[in-house]
Amino acid sequence: MLPEVVYKIVGFEEWDRAVESGSFEGSEVDLKDGYIHFSTAEQAPETAAKHFAGRDDLLLVAVETEPMARHYKMEPSRGGALFPHLYARLPVANALWWQELKLGEDGIHIFPDEFPVRM
Repeated sequence: MLPEVVYKIVGFEEWDRAVESGSFEGSEVDLKDGYIHFSTAEQAPETAAKHFAGRDDLLLVAVETEPMARHYKMEPSRGGALFPHLYARLPVANALWWQELKLGEDGIHIFPDEFPVRM
């Protein structure tokens, strides 16, 4: 079963291009792997720490899965945990919201107080 909302951590410039074009094709690693990587609410902080450490140019994008369910798969990572993957472009219209993912003084990303948000 897919989560209702999944999260994408993405750079400002990548998301700006997506907003301009109407869809997000994926980051460099997404394009290389052939799908867009997402995280569940529980996985997002670890994803930020592991893959985006020290970056202060990031957005957290919340995406509703239901409209794109036929293109999503929950698949195991190297460690065995299931992660949501999208095998299609992500229409920006499917994003519920996005906001800056600030970096704290301790170098750890600060997630929104209301995270995870479900609409």
